[in-house]
Amino acid sequence: MNIAVLADIHGNHIALRRCLQEAFERGIEQFFFLGDYLGEQAYPRKTMEILHEMNEKYRCEFIRGNKEEYWLSYRDNGERGWKEKDSITGCLFYAYHQLTDRDFSFYETMPVAKRMEFDGLPALTICHGSPDQTKQQMLPDRPETLETMEACGTDLILCGHTHISCVIEHRGKRAVNVGSVGTSLDGDKKAHFLILHGADGRWEEEFVALDYDAEEAVRQLYESGLYEKAPSWCKITEHILKTGKGSHGKVLERAMELCSEETGKCIWPDIPERFMEQAVEELLGRR
Repeated sequence: MNIAVLADIHGNHIALRRCLQEAFERGIEQFFFLGDYLGEQAYPRKTMEILHEMNEKYRCEFIRGNKEEYWLSYRDNGERGWKEKDSITGCLFYAYHQLTDRDFSFYETMPVAKRMEFDGLPALTICHGSPDQTKQQMLPDRPETLETMEACGTDLILCGHTHISCVIEHRGKRAVNVGSVGTSLDGDKKAHFLILHGADGRWEEEFVALDYDAEEAVRQLYESGLYEKAPSWCKITEHILKTGKGSHGKVLERAMELCSEETGKCIWPDIPERFMEQAVEELLGRR
C-alpha cells in the first residue's frame, strides 16, 4: 500500500500539480491532504478545483488546517476585520472572496484529526498541526510535542503546519512532518510531500522533494494583482519561493514588536503597514 501525503499547499497550484504528477507516475491512488489549502498565493480557484477533482476521482482524506478555520470563522463572525489592500490581511481577504458555497461545505466536513486504520498495518493519526490543535507546531525541541505524542492513541502521527520536513521519535512513537507543498521552509526551493509505504505489518516514510516552476508562481503574484493587495506579505512569499527560507510568522511577530515599541500596544490585525515594511526589510537584510 502506498499513500501520498500532502500538506500546506497555500494556494500554490503549480507545486501541487507537480506533486500529484509524481504520485500518479508512481501509481498512487490514495491521498491524505493535511490542511492549509489556500493562503498567500495567486488564483486560489485553481487549487480548489484540483482538490475537488481529486476528491471525486480518488480515495482521499482531507484534514482541516488553521487556514480553513480562518475562512470559516471570518464568515461566521460577520466578515469583519480584514481589508483588501493591507499586508496583514490582504491575502486572507483575497482568497476568502474567491471561495464558493461548495468550498465552505467542503471545509465544514473536514476533521481536525482522524485515526486511520488499515488491515494488517498499525493505526495512524493524520492532522494539520497536532491531533488536538490546528496551530500547534510539532517541533522536536518542545516539551509539548512529546506530551502530545505520548497522549496520542497511535504510534504514528502525520502532520504539517511548520513547513519543515522532519521525523520526531519518542518512546516508540513517531511524529512525521510531511513538509510543505506550496511554501517549503526546508531551504531548497522545492515542493515537498511524503509517500507512506505500508507492507509487512509496518509503515515506512519516503520524503519527496521536487523541482517546479517557482518563478511562474512568483510571476502570478504580480499578474493576479495580489502584490497590490498585500505588498509586504507578497514580498515574504516571493522570498520564500525563491530561497526556501524566511517565515511569514516571524516577520509578523517582528512587525508587532515594532508596533508595540512605538505605539505602546499592538492588536492583530490593526498593524500599520510601515511596521510590516520595516520587518520585511530586516528579513531581506536591507537593514
